[in-house]
Amino acid sequence: MPERILIIEDEETLALGVGDALGHAGYETQIVHDGLRGLEAIKNGQFDLIVLDLMLPGMNGIDLLKNLRQERHDIRVLILTALAAEDDLIKGLEAGADDYMAKPFSPRELVARVEAQFRRRDLDSSPPAMLELPGGIQVDLQRLEVHRDGEVVPLTPREGDILQYLIQHRDRVVTREDLLLDVWHYRSANVETRTVDIHIVGLRRKVEPDPAKPSLIQTVRGKGYRWYS
Repeated sequence: MPERILIIEDEETLALGVGDALGHAGYETQIVHDGLRGLEAIKNGQFDLIVLDLMLPGMNGIDLLKNLRQERHDIRVLILTALAAEDDLIKGLEAGADDYMAKPFSPRELVARVEAQFRRRDLDSSPPAMLELPGGIQVDLQRLEVHRDGEVVPLTPREGDILQYLIQHRDRVVTREDLLLDVWHYRSANVETRTVDIHIVGLRRKVEPDPAKPSLIQTVRGKGYRWYS
């Protein structure tokens, strides 16, 4: 699934230009034109990155950023600003922005900075080679082995892929469609299959302290799964 980017920018022409550049780079985008609507979109949707203007009607970008970080949203934020003063840029970074671009900017630079943010995200979220889980359970992701209760339980390659995918995307709910497209590499997720559910049950038996009451791979009713460690 392509990464989803929310563009919060009140200049409609600029917002459309940003959307076009990111769309051509393969990202899925949504545009809103004021801070309050941006905050609402974040709370109601799932986004991988926000491109945020600082000077916005309704709620300015600094206040929006502070609100996100207070709510412990760890989504990456790239701020756009016509405010060239150093103090304004520092305020944005201190409020929780991950990077900034001063207007005007080139579409190529924008795409490059967005791609850099996703590379950093993936590095930050990559699971360690040896995963320490509650109950004294250890998972060796290189050897595809689970060590529990003095025994070594093998993981299948598919189970290992599912586990790594859930951990790497632990900041959001992972849908069955995500898993079918990104782990199974189906061309379309519009298929009738219970293979995801069956694999999740098998994986829980191996990594959950109490598989009957899963606490790590939790079901989000009507949406999918989420890693909670």
